Amino acid sequence: MSWLPWLQLALPLFLLLMGLVVGRMLERRHYASIRQREKAMARVQVFATRFPPSVGQPQQAFLVSGAVVISSDYFKAFVAGLRQIFGGNFRGYETLMERARREAVLRLKADALRQGCELVVGLRFESSRIAGSSTPCMEVLAYGTALRPVSTAD
Repeated sequence: MSWLPWLQLALPLFLLLMGLVVGRMLERRHYASIRQREKAMARVQVFATRFPPSVGQPQQAFLVSGAVVISSDYFKAFVAGLRQIFGGNFRGYETLMERARREAVLRLKADALRQGCELVVGLRFESSRIAGSSTPCMEVLAYGTALRPVSTAD
């Protein structure tokens, strides 16, 4: 009896299992990093509204942005291929997009802080799929207008 057919079956299953384990571990680590940085940048307020909340003094405006390119792991891509057969939502890609949006907003907040701003209005998102990759890759861009009070010395 040859062990080669068993190896041909076991190796792809092993690789899928490793993709699941490593992918989840990296995703948890990224979420922990996101939560930690969100707490650190909580003072930067971001609004999707066009106009700022009532501000009593003149403001300088700056364009700020944050971009991220994020990729799925092979296990999620494999399961998504199966999901296409049956249809329905695929939570794995939904969490991927959520991580990308949150990361883009964190990078936007860091850009605002670099310019001395703690208020961003007009938050918008753009997303695109990056073609040519064997696993799904997407870019998310967050942009808005950062406002900084004009000091009397300016």
